[in-house]
Amino acid sequence: MFKLIRIPLFLISLAALAASSGTALAQDKRQNTPGEFDFYVLSLSWSPSFCEGAEERGGGGRSQQAQCGGRPFSFVVHGLWPQYETGYPEYCQRRIPLARNIMTSMLDLMPAPGLIYNEWDKHGTCSGLGERAFFETIRKARAAVKIPEAYLQLSEEKTVAPSEVEDAFVKANPGLKTSGIAVTCNRKRLSEVRICMSKDLEFRDCPEIDRQACPLDQVTMPPVRGG
Repeated sequence: MFKLIRIPLFLISLAALAASSGTALAQDKRQNTPGEFDFYVLSLSWSPSFCEGAEERGGGGRSQQAQCGGRPFSFVVHGLWPQYETGYPEYCQRRIPLARNIMTSMLDLMPAPGLIYNEWDKHGTCSGLGERAFFETIRKARAAVKIPEAYLQLSEEKTVAPSEVEDAFVKANPGLKTSGIAVTCNRKRLSEVRICMSKDLEFRDCPEIDRQACPLDQVTMPPVRGG
């Protein structure tokens, strides 16, 4: 027969505090310190999928109209995200407004003003770079990645395996490996291609990002609009 042991309340409180501290220690010790991170993720969004999803949700704001109003966008830049080997920083500094002229200079790569402002607030402030330098780095990162020709002017809906898209990007970009890229999906549509890059914008492996890849065998790619 087991004997009931009463544990003093203060010991329970200490155990809870220790558990809480352990959770905090599990986070990166550099958490949200600007410039202190391990690598970038360049996220390329398949614009036709975003626009179809926005229409289904009833979205139609001015910011989305710039992207979804009929111009022939294929892959557009969602962002360049500082990362830790496990986890990521976000919103590292407050009250650092982005100059409007910098926003407008990025509309060719990121065709939504609201997206550009949000990416600066959430991710750019963690880069340790000034606003102009951060967006110049986004432009350099995008220039370092070649989009496979098959996806530049997709005129009809295409059904693909996520692994097929990964392989196409790896083939088009020497030095990129499947362990450094993840294709994500939203419902049954291809959503994004995420490519891991060092601070010097060289391709690199990223196990945590790779594990976030789409689990489906096949996804659809809606056709490029207009053009």
